[in-house]
Amino acid sequence: MRIGEVARRAGVSPRALRYYEEQGLLTSERTPSGQREYAEAAVERVTLIQQFFTAGLPSRTIQQVLPCVDSGEGSPEVFEMLAAERDRITAAMADLAATRDALDRVIHNARHPSPEHCPGLRDPAWSPYEPSMATT
Repeated sequence: MRIGEVARRAGVSPRALRYYEEQGLLTSERTPSGQREYAEAAVERVTLIQQFFTAGLPSRTIQQVLPCVDSGEGSPEVFEMLAAERDRITAAMADLAATRDALDRVIHNARHPSPEHCPGLRDPAWSPYEPSMATT
């Protein structure tokens, strides 16, 4: 299938596909006129590459991982690198969850104001926009 079809089905731009080829992450055949032709499996491959990029893996790491995906085998070094990436992703997820929880508290406090959470309820002169009034 042609580059435009792969791009449409995988939800990426043709430019992204050309970049993946430059990085050695994806291959295509060339027609006599020089147009790229991809195998049907390219859509699934591009989806996997996108997932790796979304997870924060750089292209050089993805390049090392893809042969393991293809063969189901890999070196101990690659698996150690993958375990380190997984740990990094897990830590990032924990940080995002903590941020989400903080936002949930802010939203709750905004929807259910009380003197403990909203200083303005204690002192009508208090204003978060005028610091001089906050200390009166």
